[in-house]
Amino acid sequence: MTQQVPSTEPELAGVRNFRDVGGLPTVDGRRVRHGVLFRSGHLAHATAEDAAFLSSLGLHTVFDFRNAADQKLEGPDVALPGVRNVNLPLSDPADGAEFWKMVRDGDLEQLRSILDDGKGADRMISSYRLIVKERTAEHSRVLRSLAEDSVPALMHCAAGKDRAGLSVAVTLLAVGVERDAILADYLKSNEKHRRYKVRRSGSSASAYSPEVMELLSPLFDARAEYLSAAFETVEETWGGVEPYLEKGLGLTPEARERLRERLLD
Repeated sequence: MTQQVPSTEPELAGVRNFRDVGGLPTVDGRRVRHGVLFRSGHLAHATAEDAAFLSSLGLHTVFDFRNAADQKLEGPDVALPGVRNVNLPLSDPADGAEFWKMVRDGDLEQLRSILDDGKGADRMISSYRLIVKERTAEHSRVLRSLAEDSVPALMHCAAGKDRAGLSVAVTLLAVGVERDAILADYLKSNEKHRRYKVRRSGSSASAYSPEVMELLSPLFDARAEYLSAAFETVEETWGGVEPYLEKGLGLTPEARERLRERLLD
């Protein structure tokens, strides 16, 4: 039986993990407005029907957080007429082109050496911490753009889970969305129809083996411990969300208020 997806969250043929983050509650009783902030995986394989739907959203800006290795692997985003595409590469939880070649080839020995015994999850946690600490300029640019004119906006990376997930989380923190609601939205990326599809070369008999899939699972999961590590880094580095937004991202009270006006009901 085909899963019925609400009209606000269509099952796009060539775009994974698309959703509107509207409806999430803030700590002061407001909600994120529907139709102003979307998230997804990359748009490189969007079909004509997918592109028509995305065009119907009235998007102002697409924020693409992929790096050059991602774009070489997957291709550039499908062009959406009249929509500004902003590429802001964030550090990748995986190590770019060489890593993904290893994944596609199913190189079991190498995968074991870098991912087994909890090393895969540790790798992800370190990546989330690093993005929060070192990519303040990129996150500042996103928030200031949203406050100025860049909505409706779509944020994506490759899978729409990690780099886009963090950027969406930072945006939601900035407008006062409840932490539990941010986490619940983040964890939606685990649903089967949303998960990233790895294109495998098939050159190795082990490429599809249960062991390989188990080794890779930390990379493709959205785990609460990953996002919690990002939140902890905000606390440890800046002493809380308010100083993070003000000192880390340089977001003025005026810009933050404009952001709330644009994103909240």
